[in-house]
Amino acid sequence: MADIRGFLKHSRQTPTRRPVPVRLLDWNEVYEDFDQTDLKDQASRCMDCGIPFCNSGCPLGNIIPDWNDLVYKDRWKEAIDRLHATNNFPEFTGRLCPAPCEGACVLGINQDPVAIKQVEVTIIDHAFEMDWVAPVIPSVLSGKSVAVVGSGPAGLAAAQQLTRAGHSVVVFERADRIGGLLRYGIPEFKMEKRHIDRRIEQMELEGTEFRTGIEVGVDITGDDLREQFDAVVLAGGATQWRDLPIEGRELNGIYQAMEYLPWANRAQQGDMSVDEVPISASGKKVVIIGGGDTGADCLGTAHRQGAISVHQFEIMDRPPEERSGGNPWPTFPMTFKTTSAHEEGGERIYSVNTEKFVGDDEGNLRALAAHEVEFKDGRFEKVAGSDFELEADAVFLAMGFTGPEKGALLAQLGVDLDERSNVARDSNFYTNADGVWVCGDMGRGQSLIVWAIAEGRSCAASVDAFLTGSTALMSPVTPSDKPLA
Repeated sequence: MADIRGFLKHSRQTPTRRPVPVRLLDWNEVYEDFDQTDLKDQASRCMDCGIPFCNSGCPLGNIIPDWNDLVYKDRWKEAIDRLHATNNFPEFTGRLCPAPCEGACVLGINQDPVAIKQVEVTIIDHAFEMDWVAPVIPSVLSGKSVAVVGSGPAGLAAAQQLTRAGHSVVVFERADRIGGLLRYGIPEFKMEKRHIDRRIEQMELEGTEFRTGIEVGVDITGDDLREQFDAVVLAGGATQWRDLPIEGRELNGIYQAMEYLPWANRAQQGDMSVDEVPISASGKKVVIIGGGDTGADCLGTAHRQGAISVHQFEIMDRPPEERSGGNPWPTFPMTFKTTSAHEEGGERIYSVNTEKFVGDDEGNLRALAAHEVEFKDGRFEKVAGSDFELEADAVFLAMGFTGPEKGALLAQLGVDLDERSNVARDSNFYTNADGVWVCGDMGRGQSLIVWAIAEGRSCAASVDAFLTGSTALMSPVTPSDKPLA
């Protein structure tokens, strides 16, 4: 490394978030600009550790010490080339990934880890500013065609890799815009959608064709796809949400997170005004059930819409401030985190279970009946005498996803499902249906954006090898690979 003592000179530093009263007035990303001198100091903290576990912590296999070193030396053009060699969309991962690479950083054994995400996102943002992100046009066309179903990170990664390999690629998306949950799930304050738009522009110039407003299985059948294309890649994600079928679920005012969040995105896209959003937290007492990232997205959205109060329920115990004995380095740290949304307000309530929804005489939600729980013998048990009622007129369910939607497409293609209700695949991402592959959450189950991109890249390599007999595309993961544990 250029400065082998950088980690001794500098402490971890990340960008300052804009003041809460200011950022609640808009939907822009929450961070202020980060000075490049400070960034170089952060890059210099990457120590000469010998075995960079950060590379293993990242399923993409990003060669992280290389770009830290190049940034420190002001060799930005080489840094983006090194970053793009393993990651198609660092502008997405640098903003949205929870950074298992930082959890695996060797420096993190006894200090704060290197600010890897900040270095990553600064490299790609600088590259776009300098017009270094140019289309990569294939030199030879294969004459083969591929249909990609779904335009989330897995589908986009597979499509870009296959296009660059010389295949004719068409991406089908049922929504009216490309991006999947990146577009209509992730709030603007976490990632402004201009980042998607400029990457889509690059992909179109490379030759990838996008068809929106087409639900495969309805508007075009699975049989049609197999007849028209030499290969089909399923990348529709794990969009079957987990419900809470308890007493009162039918009351007005109870919504799934993914029924709620897309409307805020549409308002920011200019489809309607903020006041015209059909599901809004404005002037309401909100309860969010689920303590994960989607729950935090609901929280930040509710704040910006003007909720009177927001409570977030989580059935699990409050995570510890530091790693527990059962969660050692380099596994992903299961510790207490404060996101930008939590910083903005609201109350997090742990170890609580919702027993029923309470309505008024007109069928509208009035309150939640809940109680505290404790984990005993592998199950949650009610704490005696802990019952309480919390007033609420809006509830957002953010309890995760159970796999892909079991609609017409999967039936038409005749693909098998595994024991977790995901689309089954072999070691090459190939399903039991001829000419059909699957990647991302549709095959893996709900996971991280880096796993989606990694699977998209690996699936593309498998498809390319099938269509041409060999491949030069990278394949960073297999379907059976798991996070560091």
